[in-house]
Amino acid sequence: MVRIEIREEACRGCEMCSDVCPTRVIAHDPGRGKAQVQAPEDCIACLSCTFLCPSGAITQSQYHAVRNFYRDLDFSRRVERFL
Repeated sequence: MVRIEIREEACRGCEMCSDVCPTRVIAHDPGRGKAQVQAPEDCIACLSCTFLCPSGAITQSQYHAVRNFYRDLDFSRRVERFL
């Protein structure tokens, strides 16, 4: 299972991670004004939250790394004419 952690002291409460998560693993806790992991078993390790977090508060481990071509800027520039 993917391990996902949010460092509370670094979280700004911007909600970007919960907005981008396709499986709703991360939710915003309005009481604390911070993000929290609510369903770690549903994480598909897309790493979107980790890449998007402006404060670097999210880390993921124990996942199978695959090449995410859509985050490879050089590759994206070469194929953008086809999109």
